[in-house]
Amino acid sequence: MAAGLRFSGSSFLPAGNTLMTSSRIAFVLSSFIATSLIALTAPAALAQGPFPDAPSAPAAAAVISASSTTPAAPQRPEYEHKFWDKENTALFIATAALSGADFAVTRSNLQSGGEELNPVVRIFGRSTAGLAVNFAGETAGVITVSYFLHRTGHHKLERALSMVDVAGSAGAVSYGLTHR
Repeated sequence: MAAGLRFSGSSFLPAGNTLMTSSRIAFVLSSFIATSLIALTAPAALAQGPFPDAPSAPAAAAVISASSTTPAAPQRPEYEHKFWDKENTALFIATAALSGADFAVTRSNLQSGGEELNPVVRIFGRSTAGLAVNFAGETAGVITVSYFLHRTGHHKLERALSMVDVAGSAGAVSYGLTHR
């Protein structure tokens, strides 16, 4: 048996003495199995390739060359923008501001005896300088990955990344403020 668990009839008792019934264990296991099956079968379902009834490449090329006499002009993406436009600038300012707020709340909680819940930040949380490097690196990482997504034409993902980071930092700040 795992350390900290006792078997008692149809339930497990964790070290904190909270009751974990067999129905709860069954729910957790079935959720894990369902998630694993989806993760294993999704790549095959989402694989790109020709449809089984699609014409072969030479036949498709003959149809295209016979139907058009002028070469098609290269098409530009419909959603193109400059990287430092107003929306990205606002998102990056929000990312930096909420990372700064998360740093301040985390530092305050750690100095008053609190515990860091994020295992990655826990590595850096032993000093104020380490925390500052962690949160500055988070902001720089978001901007860098957003720029990479912008350069590769994934403009919606570029903005979504910043939005997810803003939401995560806002959640961390609100959790930190309510659990002082």
